[in-house]
Amino acid sequence: MSLITTPTSESFETAFARWLGGIFSVLVIAASCVGMFVGAFQIVSANSIYPGVSVRGIDLSGLSREAAVDKLSREFTYSTKTNFALRDGDKTWNATPAQLGATFDVMTTADAAFAYGRSGKLDLDLIDQFWAWYEGNDLAPIITFDSNRGAAFLKTVAREIDRAAVEASLTVNGTDVKVTQGVFGRTVNPEKTLTKIIPSLRSLTTTEVTLVIDEYRPAVMDATQQAALAKQILSQPLSLIIEKPNKGDPGPWVFDQRQLAAMLTINRVEDLTGARYVVGLDSKQLLPFLETLAPKLETKTKDARYIFNDERKELVPLVGQEAIDGRELDSAATIKLINDKLLTGSHSVPLVFKITKPKLHNNVKAAELGITGLVSSQVTSFKGSSAERLNNIRTGSGQFHGVMIPPGGTFSFNEFLGDISLDKGFSEALIIYAGKTIKGVGGGICQVSTTAFRAAFFGGYPIVERHSHAYRVIYYERQTPSWTGPGLDAAIFTPEADFKFKNDREAWLLIETYIYPASGTVQFKFYSADDGRKVKVLPFEIRNEIPAPKDLYELDPKLKKDEIKQVDYSADGADTSVKRKVEKDGKTLFEDTIKTHYLPWQAVFQYGPDSKLPDDVIVSPTPTPKP
Repeated sequence: MSLITTPTSESFETAFARWLGGIFSVLVIAASCVGMFVGAFQIVSANSIYPGVSVRGIDLSGLSREAAVDKLSREFTYSTKTNFALRDGDKTWNATPAQLGATFDVMTTADAAFAYGRSGKLDLDLIDQFWAWYEGNDLAPIITFDSNRGAAFLKTVAREIDRAAVEASLTVNGTDVKVTQGVFGRTVNPEKTLTKIIPSLRSLTTTEVTLVIDEYRPAVMDATQQAALAKQILSQPLSLIIEKPNKGDPGPWVFDQRQLAAMLTINRVEDLTGARYVVGLDSKQLLPFLETLAPKLETKTKDARYIFNDERKELVPLVGQEAIDGRELDSAATIKLINDKLLTGSHSVPLVFKITKPKLHNNVKAAELGITGLVSSQVTSFKGSSAERLNNIRTGSGQFHGVMIPPGGTFSFNEFLGDISLDKGFSEALIIYAGKTIKGVGGGICQVSTTAFRAAFFGGYPIVERHSHAYRVIYYERQTPSWTGPGLDAAIFTPEADFKFKNDREAWLLIETYIYPASGTVQFKFYSADDGRKVKVLPFEIRNEIPAPKDLYELDPKLKKDEIKQVDYSADGADTSVKRKVEKDGKTLFEDTIKTHYLPWQAVFQYGPDSKLPDDVIVSPTPTPKP
């Protein structure tokens, strides 16, 4: 049926209005129906999840919260049934997500499903409900992650993997050296491993995960080089030598391989460059040996002795009296050198010494010591002396040839003379002892000390110590260029009586001694610097003279009848004095007086039994006792 409009029908406006009213009525009825449907749908779904809502493919349509929780708990098994493969090399450990810290929050997930389409905004909620019904809406399950639980599980795995680093080691068995190389340490890193796993947990997938392993190098990884050094040390004997030996030095000292092995040490050291092993010989074992050796090798510094070349004005070292360096074994430096040399393959090691150079070395110049020429010379006569006395004069004077005295130093006759004994080349000759003139070792030495005394006295040197003889001795009163008469003798008797003088010049003093057998004289020469001093010596004075006692005759049963032998000689007693004035630059430097008290001395004769004796003598039947 169709509607057709004619001129005689209703007007167009009326017909159109009726049509619109019909359409509106239909729409009102339809809207009422839809509203009734929606209202009914909301009422029916008030306590259930809207149709089309699911979680990970599990349909929850129309289910209450409780029913959704139950269904999800039964059907969603990702966290407990699936496995991750954790791998380290060829070893594998299986772990569920739950063991790795992932937990399915079923309650929260169910709440999220129920809340879908219930935001409170009707227009938006209706759209969500429609599309869930029409196309479905699959929600992601809610997973919580506990890193502590995952780390705890990985630590159980780490017990099978973790290992400490092992340093390289060296061992010595006899002379055999064995080396063990170091091993890296390994530790499972839970944090980094879980970081690799988390993306799979979030995407609800499983995978094979290579465990993150932290490796750390031992402080000493390789000891091959040190092992080679140890083998090198033990490869042959060690020989300790003196590089420049003195005459009579001992050595060498040899240590075989077994001895070296017993002393071998392997020490671990650590510094800014890292840790390492150091091999060498134990200083605690070497030191006692070296300390025992040291006294045998020590030498004292010895100054050279010289003569003065008058033409060249220079010092010449005496042959056999050259300077000797002082030497002291340096044990610490020797041990260090031993270890250094052994590490380079050398097994012949020189001992290390601390060397002390003498002040008076072989190349010293006269100018360095201030010596310019002769400052004093004295001669005394021993003419008529026995061969034994002459030998003692020669031996004794030789001890002073080339002696050097520093500025301000004090000369001691006994110090330079040394031991007077037969072993030192001295002979028995007449000496004054216990009030008698008897034979004793070193008789005649006072000839030497007297000559030295006069050289110092006339040279203007201060006298520090001087002793006279008990009586006047003819040898010391004979005419010389400088002196004739008593009062300038100097007796010595070691160690009680010494002769000393001081070198008060700014230059060194060189002493030279000479024996002239043809003329029967001994000479002392002093070389130093002429500082302008002048020495004035007054003639000697004699007081309190006492005549010698009557001659004494003593019986000696060993002598024959009428055999008489003189063993001591008479001398008058007296007090003498010799004054000396030393001037410099017109001023008195010092004055002194040498005073001497001479005892009256008795002549002594020994006679055989029944011998005829002179008149007016003292006779004793007792022979002279031996000293």
